[in-house]
Amino acid sequence: MLILVFHVSELSDEALKVESKVEEARRKVSEQSTERYNSVLDAHEKSKELDKTFKDLTKEVQILGKEKEAIDKQREEAIKKYTKLELDYEDLKESISGDKRAKDDAVKQLEILQKEIQDSQEELNKIRPLYNNQVREEEDITRGYVYCDCYVVKFFACSLWSVDTMSSSFYISFKSILLILLSGMHAKMTFSDDCAVLYSIMECEKKLSILYQKRGRATQFANKADRDKWLQREIDEYERVLSSNLTQEEKIEDEIQQLNADIQVQDDYIVHRQTEIADLESVISHYCETFNQLKSQRDKLQDERKSLWGKESELSGEIDRLKTEVVKAEKNLDHATPGDIRRGLNSVRRICRESGILGVFGPIIELVDCDEKFFTAVEVTAGNSLFHVVVETDEISTQIIRHLNALKGGRVTFIPLNRVKAPQITYPQSSDVIPLLKKLKFKRDFTPAFAQVFGRTVICRDLDVATRVARTDGLDCITLEGDQVSKKGGMTGGFYDYRRSKLKLMNVIKENTNSVNKKEAELEEVRFKLQDILEIIDQKITELVAEQQKNDAKHAHDRSEREQLKEDIANARKQKESISKALEKKEKLLANVRTQIGQLKANISMKQDEMGTELVDHLTPEEKDLLQRLNPEITELKETLIACRANRIETETRKAELETNLSTNLVRRRQELEAVKVSGETDKLDAEAEAKKQELADATLLVEDVTQQLKRVSGSIDERTRQLGKIKDEKNKLKSLEESYQNTLQDEAKELEQLLSNRNILVAKKEEYLKKSRELGPLSSDAFDVYYSSLNYVSLLYSKVDFVWFSTILLGDMQTKHRRRSIKELHKMLHRCNEQLQQFSHVNKKALDQYVNFTEQREELQKRQAELDAGDEKIRELISVLDQRKDESIERTFKGVAKHFREVFSELVQGGHGFLVMMKKKDGDQGDDDQDEDAPRVADMEGRVEKYIGVKVSFTGQGETQSMKQLSGGQKTVVALTLIFAIQRCDPAPFYLFDEIDAALDPQYRTAVGNMIRRLADMANTQFITTTFRPELVKVADKIYGVKHKHRVSNVEVISKEEALIFIEQDQSHNV
Repeated sequence: MLILVFHVSELSDEALKVESKVEEARRKVSEQSTERYNSVLDAHEKSKELDKTFKDLTKEVQILGKEKEAIDKQREEAIKKYTKLELDYEDLKESISGDKRAKDDAVKQLEILQKEIQDSQEELNKIRPLYNNQVREEEDITRGYVYCDCYVVKFFACSLWSVDTMSSSFYISFKSILLILLSGMHAKMTFSDDCAVLYSIMECEKKLSILYQKRGRATQFANKADRDKWLQREIDEYERVLSSNLTQEEKIEDEIQQLNADIQVQDDYIVHRQTEIADLESVISHYCETFNQLKSQRDKLQDERKSLWGKESELSGEIDRLKTEVVKAEKNLDHATPGDIRRGLNSVRRICRESGILGVFGPIIELVDCDEKFFTAVEVTAGNSLFHVVVETDEISTQIIRHLNALKGGRVTFIPLNRVKAPQITYPQSSDVIPLLKKLKFKRDFTPAFAQVFGRTVICRDLDVATRVARTDGLDCITLEGDQVSKKGGMTGGFYDYRRSKLKLMNVIKENTNSVNKKEAELEEVRFKLQDILEIIDQKITELVAEQQKNDAKHAHDRSEREQLKEDIANARKQKESISKALEKKEKLLANVRTQIGQLKANISMKQDEMGTELVDHLTPEEKDLLQRLNPEITELKETLIACRANRIETETRKAELETNLSTNLVRRRQELEAVKVSGETDKLDAEAEAKKQELADATLLVEDVTQQLKRVSGSIDERTRQLGKIKDEKNKLKSLEESYQNTLQDEAKELEQLLSNRNILVAKKEEYLKKSRELGPLSSDAFDVYYSSLNYVSLLYSKVDFVWFSTILLGDMQTKHRRRSIKELHKMLHRCNEQLQQFSHVNKKALDQYVNFTEQREELQKRQAELDAGDEKIRELISVLDQRKDESIERTFKGVAKHFREVFSELVQGGHGFLVMMKKKDGDQGDDDQDEDAPRVADMEGRVEKYIGVKVSFTGQGETQSMKQLSGGQKTVVALTLIFAIQRCDPAPFYLFDEIDAALDPQYRTAVGNMIRRLADMANTQFITTTFRPELVKVADKIYGVKHKHRVSNVEVISKEEALIFIEQDQSHNV
C-alpha cells in the first residue's frame, strides 16, 4: 500500500495557492454573475417598462376600439340616415315630377274637357229654346183642346140656357175662333188679339163635360130649386179647394223667393271661401320656408350640444381611468404596508376627519419626493419610518394616540416637529459620496423630521466607498442598489424588488391624483361653461322646437282649414245644385197650382152661370150637327197633342242628359282638374324637397365627419398596433436574452451539480477516512492539535485536490518526531504498541464518539423541551385570558338580558315578576335540583365552573316562583316571548318573523304582546312580520295581508283592518 505523506508547511503553501486560485475564480465568477445580474436586472426593468407601455397601449387600443365601435355604430346610423334621406329625397323628386306631370295632364284634359263642356253647353243652349217652344206648343195645344171644348160648351150653354144671355161680341168671337179651330188646328195659335176673350175661353175648360152633365139635369133633378141647391154645394166645395190652393200658391211663391235667396247666399259663400283658400295658400308656402329655417337652426344647435356632451364624456372617462389607476396603486401600497401600520394610518385619517384635529401633516412617504433612481436607497434607508406621521406638536400625537387606543385602530409612530431637532452633521467632501437628504424634495418646515430619518445617511458609489466612509466618517452608507453599510460595521444587501417600490406606488398615486384634480378642475370648468352654454342652447332648442311645433300646428291647422274650405265649397256647390233642383220643382208645382186655381175659378163661374137657368133636356139640330163636327176635330187635336208631347219628352230627355252630364260629370271633373292645376302640393313638395336636400347635405357632412373620425381612430389604432408589435419584438429580444442567460445559468447549474457531485464523493471519502481513523482509537493530544490545525487547509482543498488521509498528516508529524530512530527500534515499538492494544480489545473504541453524539442530542432535546414548555405556558396563559374574557362577556350579556327580561315580563304580565338565574355546577356535583330540564348539559372540564341559565317566574306576584317545567303551554310561550324581546332590546335586529306566536296565549297576554310589538316597532325602528288568527295583533298592525284560496291557488292581497277582523271573526265562529 502506497501512503502519500505531506508536510504541514508544504500543505500550507499548496493550500494558499489553491485558495488564491479559488479566490480569483470566485472573483471572476462573481464579476460575471454581477454583470449578468445587472444585465438581467436592466433587461427586467426594461421589460417591465415595456410591459407598462404595452399595457397602456393595450388600454388605449381598447379605448380606441370602443371608440371605433361607437364611431362605426354612429357611422352606420349616419349612413342609414343618409340613405333614408336620399330615398326620401328621390321619392319627393318623383312626387314633384309626378305632380307636375299630373298638372300638365290636368291642363291638357282641362282643355279637352272645356271644349266638351262648351259643346255640351252650346247643344244645351240650342235645345233649351226648342224645349221651351215644344212646352209652349204642348200647352197651346192643350189649351186649344180645352178652348175648343170650352167654346163648344159655351155655345151649347148659350143655346140651351138662352140666346139672349150671350153677348153679340162673345158670339162673334166664338164663331171666329171656332172657325180657326176647325180650319187650322195644327197651326200655331196666338191670343194676343183679344186677351179678354182668351181669358173667357180659358174659363170654359171643362164646361163641355159639364154641358153633357147639364143635358141630363132634367132627369137628375125634379125642379130648378133642387138643382140650384146642388150647384151651391158644388160652388162651396170649389171655393174651399180654391182657398187652399191660393194659400199653397203664396207659400210656394215664398219658398221660391227663399230658394233664390239661398242660391245667392251660396254663390257669395263660394266666392268668399275661394278668397280664403287663396290667402291660406300663401300662408302655407310661408310656413314651409319658416319650417326649413327653424329646422336648420335646431339641427345646428343640437350638433353643438352633442359636441359639448362628447367633450364632457371624454373628460369623465379620462378621470375614471386615472381614478382606477389611483385605486389600484393604493391597493398595491396597502399590500406592501404592514397591517398594523395600514390600520393605524387609516384610523388616523378617520380620527382627524371625524374629530376635526388640525396640525397633522401626514406620513413621510406622502411628504417626500425625489428622483426615481433614488427610490430604492430612500426606501431601504427609511424602512417603516416612511409611514411615520409628521405632526405639529406632541399634544396632537398624544390626543390621536388616545383615540387609537380607544378604537384599537393599529399602531402609528408620530414625529412632532416641536420635539425633534435637525442634527448637525459634517458630510465628507467627495464626488463618490452624496448626502441623501440633499436629494429629497420636501417643505422647509419638515426639515427636522426628514433630518431625523435621513440626515445620517449618505449615498455612495459602491460598497468599497461605503465601507471606507462608514469606517472613517461614522455615517450610514447606502448604494443606489440598496446595499447598506452601517457605521457600526454591519452590512445589509441583496436583491430588492423594484416592482413593489412604495415610493413608486406613492408617486403614481400623487401623479394620478394631481392629474385627476386637474382634470376634475378642467371638467368642472367645462361643466360650468357647459351649464351656461347648454342652458342657452337648451332654451334656444326648446324655443325653436316650440316655435316649430307651433308652426307645424298652424301649418297643419291651415292645411286642414284649406281642405275644409274646399270641402265647404264642394258642399256649397252641391247644396246650390240641390236648391236649384228644388227651385225647379217648386216652379213646376206653382204652375200646376195656378192651373188648378184657373180650373177651379172656371168651374165656380160655370156653376154660378148655370144657377137660375131653365132645365132643358134636348139639343137643337144645329147643336147636334156642331157637336158631331167637333168630336172628330177634338180627337185629331188629341193626337197632335200626343205627338207634341212625345217630341217634348224626347227633347226634355236630351236636355236632362246634357244637364246631368254637365252637373255631375263634366263640371265636377273640371273642378277636380282645376283643383289639381291650382293645387299647392307642388309648393309643399318643393319645400319638403328643399328641406330634405338640406338634411341630405347635413347627413353627407355627418357621414364625412364620422368617416374622418373613423380614419383618425383607425390610424391611431394602427399606429399603436405597430408600437405594440415593436414592443413585442423588443420583448422577444429580451426574452431571448433572458433565455440565453437562463441557458448559461443552466450550464453553470450543471457545472455546480458536477462540483457538488465531486464534493459529495470527496465527503464520502472523508467520512470513510474518518471512520478508519476512528478505528485507530483515541489519539494523543498532539495528534488532535495537528488535526485541528490542518483541518482548515483540508477544508480549502477538498473541492479541488484529491484528499489523503488526515492520518497521513498525523503520521507525517510522528515521523518527524521519531525521525532519528532505526527501523528495528520502530518495529519493536510498534510490536509493543500492538501488544498493548491487544489488551484493550474488549474496550469500546467508539465510546468517546458516542458520548459526544449523545451529549449533543441531549442538549438539543433539552433545548426543544424548554421551547415547548415556554410555548405551553404561553398557550395556557392565552386560554386563561380568553376564558376570562368569555366569562366576562357572558356575565355582561347575561346581566343585560336578565335586566330586560324582568322589565319585559312585568310589562307582559301585570302584577307578575320573573327573572333569569345563572345556575352553577362544580366538578363532583351530581346536579342541581333547580336545574331546568330545558337547560344545556354541563361539559366535563376539570377545574371549571360551568354556567347556564334558568328561569324563575311568578304570574300572580305572590307565592313561590316557578320553573319552566311547572308552567303551562301558554305561560311557556309568554316566557319565550319575554326572552326574545329581552334579547331584542340588547341586540336589535332589523326585522323579526313570528309564526302564530299568539295561538296558545290568553286574550290578556295577546293584547299585551300586541301592544309591546307596536311600541317596539315605533321606538326601535324594527319591523315585525307575524301570522295570526287573532284580532289583537291585527288591531295594532300597520299593513295587513290576507291569504285567499281561489281555484286551488293561494293569493296574497292587501286588505283593510276591518276586512281582517271580519275574516277572523268568521273563522272563529266557523271553528266554534
